[in-house]
Amino acid sequence: MVMRVSVNLARKLEKIEPQLREVLFAILEEIEKQRKENVTREDLKELTKIVKELATAQKKSEERMAALEERMEELAAAQRRTEERVEELAAAQRRTEERVEELAAAQKRTEERMEELAAAQRRTEERMATLEERMEELAAAQRRTEEELQKLIQEHRKTREQVGGLSITVGYILEDRALKSLPSLLEEEFGLKVEGKLVRRFIPDARGEKMEVNIFGKASKEGERFVIIGEGKAQLSKNRVKEFINKKVKRLQGAFSEEIFPILITYMTTQPDVEEYARNLGIKRIFYSYEFPLA
Repeated sequence: MVMRVSVNLARKLEKIEPQLREVLFAILEEIEKQRKENVTREDLKELTKIVKELATAQKKSEERMAALEERMEELAAAQRRTEERVEELAAAQRRTEERVEELAAAQKRTEERMEELAAAQRRTEERMATLEERMEELAAAQRRTEEELQKLIQEHRKTREQVGGLSITVGYILEDRALKSLPSLLEEEFGLKVEGKLVRRFIPDARGEKMEVNIFGKASKEGERFVIIGEGKAQLSKNRVKEFINKKVKRLQGAFSEEIFPILITYMTTQPDVEEYARNLGIKRIFYSYEFPLA
């Protein structure tokens, strides 16, 4: 059976869901059938009202569906953002795990290094203990050495005193021989005639202070007078020559009206140019022990 519907009604029916649209078509067919069977106008109005209510319900359904679709879009977007954030968190977690692995490896290396340092420290402490023990031994040895050194110093002091005494004795023996032999040697070499004897005595210096002169005497030559000042040294060096000049000759300058005639006697000189050095300082002659007879 063919049912006639208006264009407007047909457009609205196209927007209704298929199942509801089939129901409406069924109702319209029923209406058409009833109309042909003398359906009243009131029934038609009632049917039209039902159709409008159904259309309104359909519209609300469509609006609700649109809202649901929009909400679904929002939820989908939120889901995508959540997934992206989860991916970022997963990547961050992977980086964190990698960093933790790196830190764990670094910690392991640090622990290994600390163990090496601890072992080195133990070796150092053992070495220090050995060194301290050795130092203690050395300190004890040093104390013994110092004690021995003090003994040697005391013995050396005694030896020096003995040698000094011996040197003085040797010097006096040499001077004693010279006192007898020098008058003839001085006359023979310099033309000096010694007045009386050469002696060893204390005489006042230029300031009147008494000082020992080991060889002292007066002599003359062609009317000119001299004071002979001499000293004996077992070994003669430049320093001893200088010491004789400064401590004896210079102190006596001005103490006599006569010219000082300084001489030195010795067994030997310790330097090859001592004689030249002595002459430059004013020493007239260095006499050697072999020039003096033994008796």
